[in-house]
Amino acid sequence: MGEDGNSGYGHRAFKRSRSHFADRITADGRDGWPVEAGRYRLVVSRACPWASRAVISRRLLGLEGALSLAVADPVQDDRSWRFTLDPDGRDPVLGIRFLSEAYDRREPGSPGGVSVPAVVDVPSGRLVTNDYQRLTLDLATEWTALHRPGAPDLYPAARRDEIDQVMAEVYEDVNNGVYRAGFATHQTEYEEACAGVFRRLELLGERLSGQRYLVGDTLTEADIRLFTTLVRFDAVYHGHFKCNRWKLAEHPVLWAYARDLFQTPGFGDTVDFDHIKRHYYQVHTGINPTGIVPLGPDLAGWASPHHREELGGRPFGTGTPPGPVPPGERVAPQGQPA
Repeated sequence: MGEDGNSGYGHRAFKRSRSHFADRITADGRDGWPVEAGRYRLVVSRACPWASRAVISRRLLGLEGALSLAVADPVQDDRSWRFTLDPDGRDPVLGIRFLSEAYDRREPGSPGGVSVPAVVDVPSGRLVTNDYQRLTLDLATEWTALHRPGAPDLYPAARRDEIDQVMAEVYEDVNNGVYRAGFATHQTEYEEACAGVFRRLELLGERLSGQRYLVGDTLTEADIRLFTTLVRFDAVYHGHFKCNRWKLAEHPVLWAYARDLFQTPGFGDTVDFDHIKRHYYQVHTGINPTGIVPLGPDLAGWASPHHREELGGRPFGTGTPPGPVPPGERVAPQGQPA
């Protein structure tokens, strides 16, 4: 998606652009990009829900040592996502100041803007893919030779039809629905999108009232994709995007589900609420022209007991939780659990 560089924010009706670079990194290298430890760099913003999917997947699968991570400043400028969090404002591996430089090395003046998540080929400095929909599925299925021992199967073959169906509904009404509501420029457009968000959330709440996870009794890609919207809901979508029929914290089932995931290694330890809030409230000047970032909400509730384990389920299937977050990737304490 790309959060802001690739999303059609100036149009009357919000329409998300398709990924322009859809090459795949595969075990057999059929697109010219074989899976190879150390060859590629994943560029993300912790503010972006689409990029956060890849951060979570990479951590759950134990790919930290095989696929390095670059974290962009959550507040980009008109030159795209920038590496101002790094010394001298350059990514230490790619040596570039702006993600657009990797795009230009692949295709100068490419359409569609500069988006995250993006995977860059380190030797050439060229962009490989910005296909946010396919990227995490390939991490789960094509990178298996580099997965950690005990890595979960996030896209089990026997469940893929059901996972795909759930993910399609979540994408249309929730992941993308909050954006359609937030960037609506006409009342009817906003009301339709907002109603769709909450209609789908109610259905998801019913689904999750009797089962711990969205599909089966283990974590899958579907849970990752719903989580990255839910974790941003009260902090930005409720107020900033006017999705305010109720707060996540006011829905007993979805709030417990979100806390369950947040407290699962690989989820909450990747979340940076500071980056999330500063990005949405400071970058989206059409919605929030003052750039003021709100103080709330209180993050302490994310640590409260959820009791979802009473529904059973095995988060990692027959596998194990991921190990500690690598020191260079730890998120600074922000009031939520460390």
